[in-house]
Amino acid sequence: MANRTDPAAKSIRGTNPQNLVEKILRSKIYQNTYWKEQCFGLTAETLVDKAMELDHLGGTYGGNRKPTPFMCLVLKMLQIQPEKDIVVEFIKNEDYKYVRVLGAFYLRLTGTDVDVYRYLEPLYNDYRKLRCKLPDGYFSLTHVDEVIDELLTKDYSCDVALPRIKKRWTLESIGSLEPRKSALEDDFEEEEEKDEEDELNAELDAGAHEKDYYRGRSPTRERDRDRKRDSHRYRDRDYDRDHDYDREHGRGRDRERDRDRERDRDRDRERDRERYRLRDDKDYGRDRDREREREGRERDRRDRERGRRRSRSRSRSRSKERRDRDGEYRKRHGRGSASPRRREDREDEPKKKKEKKEKKDDGTDHPDPEIAEANKLRAALGLKPLKL
Repeated sequence: MANRTDPAAKSIRGTNPQNLVEKILRSKIYQNTYWKEQCFGLTAETLVDKAMELDHLGGTYGGNRKPTPFMCLVLKMLQIQPEKDIVVEFIKNEDYKYVRVLGAFYLRLTGTDVDVYRYLEPLYNDYRKLRCKLPDGYFSLTHVDEVIDELLTKDYSCDVALPRIKKRWTLESIGSLEPRKSALEDDFEEEEEKDEEDELNAELDAGAHEKDYYRGRSPTRERDRDRKRDSHRYRDRDYDRDHDYDREHGRGRDRERDRDRERDRDRDRERDRERYRLRDDKDYGRDRDREREREGRERDRRDRERGRRRSRSRSRSRSKERRDRDGEYRKRHGRGSASPRRREDREDEPKKKKEKKEKKDDGTDHPDPEIAEANKLRAALGLKPLKL
């Protein structure tokens, strides 16, 4: 719920405002501690206090690419979508430079082409210093006008892909924007007028007042002065690059930018692929360690079972030997303690059994007397008895 866009927010460039930040960077911001602790429940009014506490700007830094508080507040503004008047007040704030840069960055992401040029170009006159956090975690020194120039001329800023905007000379040609007026144009005009007056006074001193006066007001002189004023007007580096260089070499520079963007995307894709490969290798190593631990536990369990079986068999054999020894001891002890009469009876028992068996084998104990007599005779002759 804390990461959802305000239901009353409007779509920007046909999509959710938060989608203007790449998904990987957006997920890193959602997991960041600053986002969870400082950005929770912020509104357009309370966000100003957090913006005033900023002391640097930047995208992501470190080995795990942690987002800066500046990027967290940019995503929060995309989430709550403050009104345009509030954003304009951010940009016009001269007391807190990071509040001004935050408003300019948000307007560059969500504003129209005309608004971007109208509100960001005056910031070219702000030369205050800024601290920018580099990807390696160190800080570098930059200026407000350099950040504004990056927002207006580059495709990436603070690890965020900036939406495309039209060139300034294109908007001027269709009448959406007036020609840019440099902040130094008035000074240039004053210097030109002063130079003209000095020349005029010098000519008057030479004795050709009227002739030189009309010559100074001639159309050729006026044309030269206008041309000089235009050269001073277009001397500014940004307008000159956008108006002249881009018109002649715009296509080539667009192709170069597309090539650079594709190279950056390939580099990011390769970095993500390397990160996923390292993560898979780490998971494979973790699974392999778990498998080894499982095999070690299974081996220990088998060794314990084998040891138990061995100890059980040894105890069985020992108990059997003990029983055998006890039996032999009892047997010997029992024979030695028996009385002579009892011992004689035991010796006579097998003889009696043998005699009885022999009697039974002769057939002389047959119930029929005749057969019994015949068996006696056959026994005397060594023949087999009759069996009827």
